[in-house]
Amino acid sequence: MTRIHSQDFRSGFVSIIGRPNVGKSTLLNAIVGQKIAIVSKIPQTTRSQIRGIYNSSQGQVVFIDTPGLVRGKDKLDELMKQSSFGTIEDVDCVIHLVDANKTLGEEEQMIIDKIKNSKKPLILGLNKIDLKGTCVPEYIEYYKEQLENKFNDPKRFVLLPLSGARSTNIEKLIELIFERLPTGPALYPQDAVSDVPEKNMIADIVREKFLQLMRDEIPYALAVQVDQIQRRRNKLTYVAIEVFVEHSSQKEIVIGKKGHILKDVGVAARQEIESLLDRRIFLEIHVKVKEKWRDNISILKDLGYV
Repeated sequence: MTRIHSQDFRSGFVSIIGRPNVGKSTLLNAIVGQKIAIVSKIPQTTRSQIRGIYNSSQGQVVFIDTPGLVRGKDKLDELMKQSSFGTIEDVDCVIHLVDANKTLGEEEQMIIDKIKNSKKPLILGLNKIDLKGTCVPEYIEYYKEQLENKFNDPKRFVLLPLSGARSTNIEKLIELIFERLPTGPALYPQDAVSDVPEKNMIADIVREKFLQLMRDEIPYALAVQVDQIQRRRNKLTYVAIEVFVEHSSQKEIVIGKKGHILKDVGVAARQEIESLLDRRIFLEIHVKVKEKWRDNISILKDLGYV
């Protein structure tokens, strides 16, 4: 990649925040140009910060995909909220992504209340605009009311219709971000697309496959941890996975009748993990009951949420 003169090169961090299911991970994947974050229709699919890195001759942007913000019910919810809000003052620009087809709720009010007094440049991303965007006027009116003078200052606030699924206005979004970033050197190697550890990516791939197959009530109680990765001499990599649920009845559902859920997850996950590692793998998945793990700080720490 050809790099322009360092005086013109820009780099920095951008946080993407919003309620669950507004399309943050889909937008990140569209920006980077490949799958970095797992995607599903299940709320709170993203549980920890995921960094995707965009490189061009203009500079480098490190996007932080944050967990969807909800009112906390347990320690995991509280940690995810801290993870999201904790990025606001540590980045160079904030994107508040909303679903332009869903009415403004208490999650948006909570987010706007947190960011309206920040000195960081703010972009309101009106996402899923390809689905009519019926609630756009409501968001504009509320932002105008909350931001007051800041609403009319383009250096501090701008709104942009988007569609992560169709890559609508992605180039315009990148342009707006570069205008708001400081000059400086690349923060990561310019061929990097993410800094997510290998184990985390593997765990998320497995969890994504469960989310695609399970009933709505199970995913909230399900966590995935990589127990070990062993690269063996025969060019085969052994990957051991532990799946946590909160009750024995959930364990039966996760395994499935005659183990069919576990088998289907294993087949789908193995293919994607092999593509990630560029090696053949032997994948072993064990399901364990960990009661109230979402409120257990020790387990949450082991899972990387602390």
